[in-house]
Amino acid sequence: MERRTYLKSTGTAAAALAMAGCLGGGGSGSKTISIGSDIPYPPFEYMENGEPAGFDPAIAQAVFTDQLGYEYSFKDTSFDGIIQALNNGNFRVIMSAMTITEERAEKVDFSDPYFTAYQTIAVLQNSSIDEKSDLKGKAVGVQKGTTGAGAAEALKEELGGDLTIKRFDTIASAFNALLNNQVSAVINDNTVSAEYVSKNDDELRFVEGDGAAVEAGREAPPYLTLTIEDYGIAFRKDDDELRKEVNDALATIKENGTYDDIYSEYFAG
Repeated sequence: MERRTYLKSTGTAAAALAMAGCLGGGGSGSKTISIGSDIPYPPFEYMENGEPAGFDPAIAQAVFTDQLGYEYSFKDTSFDGIIQALNNGNFRVIMSAMTITEERAEKVDFSDPYFTAYQTIAVLQNSSIDEKSDLKGKAVGVQKGTTGAGAAEALKEELGGDLTIKRFDTIASAFNALLNNQVSAVINDNTVSAEYVSKNDDELRFVEGDGAAVEAGREAPPYLTLTIEDYGIAFRKDDDELRKEVNDALATIKENGTYDDIYSEYFAG
């Protein structure tokens, strides 16, 4: 499913959250699905009026409550340890703009994809960096445990090892480092980076050019893409029944137009 890639402001109404009755990790007898998520990561998840909001909470509302009849609650969890926390029973599923990868699939099971993203490079407006090769000898910022960090590692290898990678606990910290000239670029998901670029368009920009999306014949965004990635909801390996329910619900909201309505609230284009 091809997705549009321009960001729309996250200043939309938050999806209603049903927070009552949560039973810890949300076992099979729980009427509330507890969801692990690294907040903030706008526009996918962020706090608004003291509650989680964004694309993922809106999808959770449509899938778990509207389609499956569950209540749900979000539990803020560091992305670097979120899979281990899931498998420790801290919550029932992960919804945190998580890319489906072979390495992660060895530890968790994923739903069918519900979003397509691209790894991109954001730099300062006055930067001399206009293509990947210009990053040779520079430092880039990434969030720990993300596929952005993996894309940076691949780029480092492409540049013969001449790239410094600085890992931060949150993507906000990585962008703060960029704005304070502590790194020369940030490598991260396109829609999340677009949130920071759009709010700081006098200071930040994307590196442009053809990349992975064009090479794969995808509907490419107007900037360089390092990878193509699909997001999924993550489940423990023994939670097949819920995963199948969620896949059916995702298919339904895509078919009946609910998905596109939610998408249009958080993204434009």
